[in-house]
Amino acid sequence: MKLSKGLAGIAIAALVLSGCGNSNGNNEGNGEKLKVVASFYPMVEFTKQVAGDHAEVVGLIPSGAEPHDWEPSPKDVAAIQDADLFVYNGMIEGWVEKTLESTKNEKRIVVRAIDGIELIEGSDEHEHEEEGHEEEGEHPLDPHVWLSPTLAQQEVRHIQAGLERADPDNKDNYKKNADAYIEKLKALDEKFKQDLSNSKHKEFITQHAAFGYLAKDYGLTQVPIAGLSPEQEPSPEEMAEVVAFAKEHEVKTIFFETLVDPKIAQTIADEIGAKTDVLNPLEGLTEEDMSKGLDYIKIMENNLAGLAKALNE
Repeated sequence: MKLSKGLAGIAIAALVLSGCGNSNGNNEGNGEKLKVVASFYPMVEFTKQVAGDHAEVVGLIPSGAEPHDWEPSPKDVAAIQDADLFVYNGMIEGWVEKTLESTKNEKRIVVRAIDGIELIEGSDEHEHEEEGHEEEGEHPLDPHVWLSPTLAQQEVRHIQAGLERADPDNKDNYKKNADAYIEKLKALDEKFKQDLSNSKHKEFITQHAAFGYLAKDYGLTQVPIAGLSPEQEPSPEEMAEVVAFAKEHEVKTIFFETLVDPKIAQTIADEIGAKTDVLNPLEGLTEEDMSKGLDYIKIMENNLAGLAKALNE
């Protein structure tokens, strides 16, 4: 993943912002809502659920955009500069480190929601890691923790703690909201356990390696066509390996995802006479998702329905 483009814009924005004088951060005591900026959809959704009516939560990455290669505009940098709280997942947002360095704000609270979570290795050796978070020669770690209903609970708790630090007067409300949302995530986890425990098959093929934590949670095997980044093109040899695996394990559904061209998944499906279906990595909502009123819980339930059907074919 290349991160050079847009960094000039960040630097320019930082220079402009340094003279603006509007970087007070916390709005405590002036009656305004807490200003919160979150990186991409899962972070926005989790933060809104915990914040309730006590904060204005703004998401950076727009609907329909794929977050792996997105970079902030000067306007986005300005929003991060002025935020009371900035929430990001970690590792998937390669622009964060430099952006935070260029937008110093002593009162701003930063939540890296992935912190403290035991991560698993991914399968894409070329996936970008944040600077300082990967030693040369190591396999990259998988950032897609939000797709595990259990690990999502930990991210929600981290966001709750950040909101409480930024706005201690509403600590009880943030805890109440977080508790309520975590109950929904626990119910989602139980539904996954119930619906997947007796599946005929345990292997599924998906477009990119986003579902490692989900597979680990429920005793499944994820076979990705691409690596941790959906833009990675598989080699002919890798394509042949996936086809061979699909035939050997009688896989009848190849999963593709929203926001990414499904042609590679379709090619494999055509090769083995399988059908395709959506397995949504929830990296961003499409306009269609929003028009249907879909959210994290509903899309995860849709993912479960698709998985359960495919694993019992």
